[in-house]
Amino acid sequence: MEDFIYEEEPGFFDTFDLFDSGLPIIFVIFFIIIIGIFAFVIISGIIQWNRNNAQAKLSVVAKVVTKRTNTRSESTWYYATFEVESGDRMEFSLSGREFGQLAEGDVGTLQFQGTRYLGFERIA
Repeated sequence: MEDFIYEEEPGFFDTFDLFDSGLPIIFVIFFIIIIGIFAFVIISGIIQWNRNNAQAKLSVVAKVVTKRTNTRSESTWYYATFEVESGDRMEFSLSGREFGQLAEGDVGTLQFQGTRYLGFERIA
């Protein structure tokens, strides 16, 4: 009788020596961390959006006390801080157009919903 020797077909991961050194574990951990960061940012944004939608739209008399920009590489974010009659201050992110129309010291009606800036109308 003829002896038959069964040779096992090598698996995908058996063909790479790198996988024996523990390198794929690093890749898996790195991938999980990156996916976790993306999920955290997306979920945080959705939660903040829902909170803002649940808040009432408010209109209060406020004064523009300061303006600032934050520039990174080729992107610029615009912010303005408003002070209401009670002395509380709130900072909102604005578009460049709205930022350009405001001047420090302007007094007017600030409209907002939660942390969402809706507009500012100057009082003449």
